[in-house]
Amino acid sequence: MVCGGFTCSKNALCALNVVYMLVGLLLIGVAAWGKGFGIVSSITIIGGVIAIGVFLLLISIVGLIGAANHHQVMLFMYMVVLFLVFIFQFGVSCSCLALNQSQQEQLLNATWAKMSNNTKIELENTLHCCGLVNDSNHTEQFQKDFLSCPVKCKPLCQTCGSKMLEHAGEALKILGGVGLFFSFTEILGVWLAVRYRNQKDPRANPSAFL
Repeated sequence: MVCGGFTCSKNALCALNVVYMLVGLLLIGVAAWGKGFGIVSSITIIGGVIAIGVFLLLISIVGLIGAANHHQVMLFMYMVVLFLVFIFQFGVSCSCLALNQSQQEQLLNATWAKMSNNTKIELENTLHCCGLVNDSNHTEQFQKDFLSCPVKCKPLCQTCGSKMLEHAGEALKILGGVGLFFSFTEILGVWLAVRYRNQKDPRANPSAFL
């Protein structure tokens, strides 16, 4: 059977949804890794990436079931939702790539100021660091955090801000690049679903709906 036939469209759509499942797991894993290494939970971009990963995982399962059974309603729902995921994922991926160093620092400073002392101490123990940043604009806050820092490496400890920004930059680049690349394949998924949905199953009984 030629590649434009029913079986080829079915197999291509199934294969694409398997890829979407892997991408969803990858996005969730990288976002969780980024949070675990210092990207604090109030940065909503990370939460958005995790939401996209979970949603992409669920919709790929729907797409697999719909493609396997040539289910018209599930394929239609898959097309609509996948297009919405494309729009959201494209926007979040561009936001990940657009965040520069100064913007990341502003987010971290704003979040650190709202954190409780217990949360700060827990974070310092996890990352093995003291304080957020040590500069002229935050000298008083840094000295206060440094005195309460429980880590034994004082005064040679690296600041938590430098460690957070290092891992935040890595995570945001990976998330943005992977998300942006695979967001365009979702348009391919929508096109395949439309094409496959309008094709007739050659094994179907032609009088089944008469």
